Amino acid sequence: MMDTATAAAHPTASDVRTVVVERDFAHPADKLWRALTQPHLIEEWLMKNDFAPQVGHRFNLSMTPQPGMDIVIDCEVLAIEPGKTLAYTWNHPHQDPAFDVHTTVTFTLTPTAGGTHLRMEQQGFRPEQKQAIAGANYGWQNFYGKLEQVLAQG
Repeated sequence: MMDTATAAAHPTASDVRTVVVERDFAHPADKLWRALTQPHLIEEWLMKNDFAPQVGHRFNLSMTPQPGMDIVIDCEVLAIEPGKTLAYTWNHPHQDPAFDVHTTVTFTLTPTAGGTHLRMEQQGFRPEQKQAIAGANYGWQNFYGKLEQVLAQG
């Protein structure tokens, strides 16, 4: 039997929560792949960044949603299968454990008859992070809307 501190430090699979957002885009996979991996396009739909499509590359995503509120996400590329899969860590250190997020984001692209199905899975939330989970779900829905606009532009 684990004590509470150990259980919190080493969550079991049943303790982990995941946010999944999926959408069909009327664009080919290579176009979506560019939007997921080119820094200037990532900035248009997600956040400012110093991303490079190399396993092991550490980068930051950052935004200032309102004056004095700077958000910085620490990331590291974990996996790349060009045109198919991209995974990276998504760590947002915070003093409040409810918002101290250490997750993995995985994008999976699947060609469809009308374009591409994009699945985003953000895994690793703890059960007590209900607000962070709701925020991630809301945020990814918004990001997907912006992604659609970027894809429509070019």
